[in-house]
Amino acid sequence: MADQHDFELATGGEEETRLLGEKLGRALRKGDVVLLSGDLGTGKTCLTQGIGRGLNCQGNVNSPSFVLMNEYDGRETLFHVDLYRIEDVEELDELGLWDYAERGVLVIEWPERGAELLPGDGLVIELRYGDMDRQRRLKFLPRGPRGEELVRSLGAA
Repeated sequence: MADQHDFELATGGEEETRLLGEKLGRALRKGDVVLLSGDLGTGKTCLTQGIGRGLNCQGNVNSPSFVLMNEYDGRETLFHVDLYRIEDVEELDELGLWDYAERGVLVIEWPERGAELLPGDGLVIELRYGDMDRQRRLKFLPRGPRGEELVRSLGAA
């Protein structure tokens, strides 16, 4: 079943990707879950850096690849998770990720590593390389009513 309000656009480089993330970050609130899917280097961390700006987070948002999760204080707390190195989905259950979503905004890179344990409502963003150098294509897939609201906040009809 396809989502009715999928939304797709392109950015021309890292700063445009961050600006888009910032716009999304301004719309996010406690309890929101954003899942970022895409190959290495497609801009997942860049987008999250922008989300951090939109949430007025302090400090530099960096990839949590080696520590699994970074936490940033802002208007809402940003919990930035990277599942790239997860080998066993049971590790996710032990982390209690959904407790973090209740305390702030949860952004998860590589969600396919734990797909069966991820919540149903929120926003999935698929990132891929564009046709030109540094261009990125982003597809926004809302899951549930809150995901639809977030897509609308980005200007989708």
